[in-house]
Amino acid sequence: MNPYVPDKLITAGIKHMKFWRKAGGGLIGRKGYIGTLGKNDTMMCAVYGWTEEMAFSGTSTGDVCIWRDIFLVKTVKAHDGPVFSMHALEKGFVTGGKDGIVALWDDSFERCLKTYAIKRAALAPGSKGLLLEDNPSIRAISLGHGHILVGTKNGEILEVDKSGPITLLVQGHMEGEVWGLATHPYLPICATVSDDKTLRIWDLSPSHCMLAVRKLKKGGRCCCFSPDGKALAVGLNDGSFLMANADTLEDLVSFHHRKDMISDIRFSPGSGKYLAVASHDSFIDIYNVMSSKRVGICKGATSYITHIDWDIRGKLLQVNTGAKEQLFFEAPRGKKQTIPSVEVEKIAWASWTSVLGLCCEGIWPVIGEVTDVTASCLTSDKMVLATGDDLGFVKLFRYPTKGKFGKFKRYVAHSTHVTNVRWTYDDSMLVTLGGTDMSLMVWTNEMEGYREKRPCDSEESDIDSEEDGGYDSDVTRENEISYTIRALSTNIRPMLGIKPHLQQKEPSIDERQGVVRGSRPPVSRAPPQPEKLQTNNVGKKKRPIEDLVLELIFGYRGRDCRNNVHYLNDGDDIIYHTASVGILHNVATGSQSFYQEHNDDILCLTVNQHPKFINIVATGQVGDSADMSATAPSIHIWDAMNKQTLSILRCYHSKGVCSVSFSATGKLLLSVGLDPEHTITIWRWQEGAKIASRAGHNQRIFVAEFRPDSDTQFVSVGVKHVKFWTLAGRALLSKKGLLSTLEDARMQTMLAIAFGANNLTFTGTISGDVCVWKDHILCRIVARAHNGPVFAMYTTLRDGLIVTGGKERPSKEGGAVKLWDQELRRCRAFRLETGQATDCVRSVCRGKGKILVGTRNAEIIEVGEKNAACNILVNGHVDGPIWGLATHPSRDFFLSAAEDGTVRLWDIADKKMLNKVNLGHAARTVCYSPEGDMVAIGMKNGEFIILLVSSLKIWGKKRDRRCAIHDIRFSPDSRYLAVGSSENSVDFYDLTLGPTLNRISYCKDIPSFVIQMDFSADSSYLQVSSGCYKRHVYEVPSGKHLMDHAAIDRITWATWTSILGDEVLGIWSRHAEKADVNCACVSHSGISLVTGDDFGMVKLFDFPCPEKFVSLCFVYYYQFTPNFDVLSSALFPIYLKCFVLISKFFPKLSKSIYFEIKAIRNKSSPSSNTIFGTILQKL
Repeated sequence: MNPYVPDKLITAGIKHMKFWRKAGGGLIGRKGYIGTLGKNDTMMCAVYGWTEEMAFSGTSTGDVCIWRDIFLVKTVKAHDGPVFSMHALEKGFVTGGKDGIVALWDDSFERCLKTYAIKRAALAPGSKGLLLEDNPSIRAISLGHGHILVGTKNGEILEVDKSGPITLLVQGHMEGEVWGLATHPYLPICATVSDDKTLRIWDLSPSHCMLAVRKLKKGGRCCCFSPDGKALAVGLNDGSFLMANADTLEDLVSFHHRKDMISDIRFSPGSGKYLAVASHDSFIDIYNVMSSKRVGICKGATSYITHIDWDIRGKLLQVNTGAKEQLFFEAPRGKKQTIPSVEVEKIAWASWTSVLGLCCEGIWPVIGEVTDVTASCLTSDKMVLATGDDLGFVKLFRYPTKGKFGKFKRYVAHSTHVTNVRWTYDDSMLVTLGGTDMSLMVWTNEMEGYREKRPCDSEESDIDSEEDGGYDSDVTRENEISYTIRALSTNIRPMLGIKPHLQQKEPSIDERQGVVRGSRPPVSRAPPQPEKLQTNNVGKKKRPIEDLVLELIFGYRGRDCRNNVHYLNDGDDIIYHTASVGILHNVATGSQSFYQEHNDDILCLTVNQHPKFINIVATGQVGDSADMSATAPSIHIWDAMNKQTLSILRCYHSKGVCSVSFSATGKLLLSVGLDPEHTITIWRWQEGAKIASRAGHNQRIFVAEFRPDSDTQFVSVGVKHVKFWTLAGRALLSKKGLLSTLEDARMQTMLAIAFGANNLTFTGTISGDVCVWKDHILCRIVARAHNGPVFAMYTTLRDGLIVTGGKERPSKEGGAVKLWDQELRRCRAFRLETGQATDCVRSVCRGKGKILVGTRNAEIIEVGEKNAACNILVNGHVDGPIWGLATHPSRDFFLSAAEDGTVRLWDIADKKMLNKVNLGHAARTVCYSPEGDMVAIGMKNGEFIILLVSSLKIWGKKRDRRCAIHDIRFSPDSRYLAVGSSENSVDFYDLTLGPTLNRISYCKDIPSFVIQMDFSADSSYLQVSSGCYKRHVYEVPSGKHLMDHAAIDRITWATWTSILGDEVLGIWSRHAEKADVNCACVSHSGISLVTGDDFGMVKLFDFPCPEKFVSLCFVYYYQFTPNFDVLSSALFPIYLKCFVLISKFFPKLSKSIYFEIKAIRNKSSPSSNTIFGTILQKL
């Protein structure tokens, strides 16, 4: 790069010299013009000179070329070989070449001022280490502070004083890979051998220098000191090995019995009488050191040998092979032994370098099938096992590490695979080798109690969570939840059989007799009318329901989301989400408006805090693939007031988006995915452009947030994870939080983030602590800020106060919500008064004098800061699907029953929950009696309960079945109760006999489980829909199966919730192969039918609809959630009574052609997407 004009640069290479200048976003290059002054040589180095036009390059022939602009001006002979390095000074140049000479030049290369030869004789008297050879090839050169810094091909760095003395600073192996490593038995030295054909002895004391070096005929693979430290055995790559004097490195003896390389070599303990030599020939040769003879051969390995260890007696060898075998041989003869795994631990081993066996099963990582643990070494006290692996990690484990995926500390320094690890004789240091990085690293083992308080570069295990601050069921559930797209998925019930639209339709008795359809009403709220009245009603028109308008939603997604409730408009409104809908809720009136453009569950929500982007909301949803298709996860940015979509970001986060955050200026958006890498992406949302993206963590990231004063810095937290990120151009740089500045600090699972002044960051932990970070270094811990996990934190921008929300039991001293000062030193606690045994806060937000709280129990609560008064704004069910739904026969009330074990009473007019009953078991169905004075509830465990509405006390309960009750019905005359279960049965109970609830009869021969039931208007018959797509009619109360089709056709039904039958054949679409219509219900007028299906659609039909694939009056796309399935109720239109306003009647509109939404979404043509958008907009 030109130091005078940054837009200019030069490149040099193989017969290449080019001069470049920047032009806009690109580069324009021109080749150097040589002319007749030289030839087109390979350029080895290049620098700019004293002006912006002058450049100098070194060639492979030893010349220095002088350039002006792009023209060669002159060449000067500088070295006898290639000029590998050149450095420009203020008044001259310094060059280095293959000849091992350092030359100082004037500013025009007219005169060489001085030369320095790199030789052993020139080393300063106090210099540490040894030069491998004289005049090594110089590969790098620099000058400063009166010294020349020189790097050589032999892995040496030297400092040359201008007066002449040379000091050796650093040296190492120079080529190939380094595998051989041995530590001395009682001195702080070690030996290494490498593919560069050198054997070296290193001093591990503070001098850290090379003590001796010897060149070998072949590259080496392994080495080992004798027990007395006087001999050094070295295994070579050609299958030979030698023993050398450990002090002089002179040969003592050598052998060559194998053709493949020697992979490990070991002296027996004690006197070192035997030497075991393992090779890639799959054999281990045992030699008598005194007689220099081979006395045994270990045979039976199916692959090459990787590690060998002697027992402490010197009579048994433990062997690891490349086929992951752990073998044992008797020494010295080499007879193979069979030892049970449990007995191996009982054997006293002289050393342990094995990577196999029960004692070290936990050292293998999750991805161990493709990644090898290459080396291990156990301390002399048998407490700590060090390992190195193919990923370049050095790890420490507690020994023994039994069971899979043991807990560890991980250290990162090597750039390639770690080939060997060894503890020194006193376990004070760990020595590690990097394969192709050719580096020898020495790590200090700081004992417990003597550890210095300083930053270090270790990382805690990402696998084991036993010591991360404790276990919490909510954290575990959220971490393990599988987010899958439910629209276009398989059936929510295990249905079997032929679907109705594929069955052969039989003509009804009316069709055979020519009776006009519609002369007999199939559904009525009263007993059958006389034939005369039926005839008079023929032809009279009733006003159908033409449209459904979403009016009200009860519920809030708090169980697996966080910080997803916010104030808008100075606290007049709140914004939150549930299912696939964003909800703007007015605090004073309870009225709601909705953003309905998502097509799957919303998982995260944030509000832009910049004044320029007021009321701008971002929401991220669940998705299926990451291929940018219609099922891919997306982020919607929209205006909360007019519900206008401002931008849609189709992202590559497979499975979904779990966190979003706006930057300080509001122009950038941060998103975190649920993909396996938990990718973090930065967007310029107004343009829909991705700026940067990077893998975040190998386990779940819960939250990532921009600092409130920055567009480039943000923090992410998750499972044993806290990272501090910086956006640098189009790259993301990260630093892991450093814990070692505090005593006993450990990495915990982090759940929430808040920010303070002076670059402070606060993170809430699973243990209830709050960690305080300065930059990326832990500086303080607020212990037990909450008694349980801190799930939510919020920074108030106007005054810096911080709100935290946790999981804890209410008490006089504390509460689940706390308001802290700017440094988290003092706080005030607030109790939520929800009546729960444990309050679990998932979201907090602070407005003017009020705190908005979202809980795991699907409640949104407003807490006053002055009086601590609580006002519950929103309620909802907590866990499990909602299956049960029933409306009051005469009032705007309805009941819902869910697998969270509660039945809840809701008031549609007042928009609130009136009451709740905890049943203790999951509920599946609920039904009002015709008078509205009793409620029957069917349970998942086969029990059913009858409550008195006035007192909500149990009138009676019974359990005659062991499996789930799927539907329960009172007869229109209030005499009988029908209970349908998954045991292919319907039981009848006579309520006039009192609360003993003795079963009087039951229906037989039902071919599958019961899904829906309806009584006839006269209480004489019951129609049953089953899981094999069959509808049957039974007499009440005898349970006799009615087979007479003519008699069935004459029945008038009090209700119709069946999805089966000729009357509703048209509700089954052409694309129902993989998904079902789940529920249906006919309106009170008997002429409109609404359905809900597995596609997430609510559809409105005319009733009856006997023709296949009938056109729709209305379709509404509503995505149900993985654990909160609102479309599964058999009384879905009653559910619509709380969610939509169906009492409005509009002038009848012309019916539109029904486009199947699934077919359109699966098409890739733009016209299909346009049609889909147009349909939804019109509807």
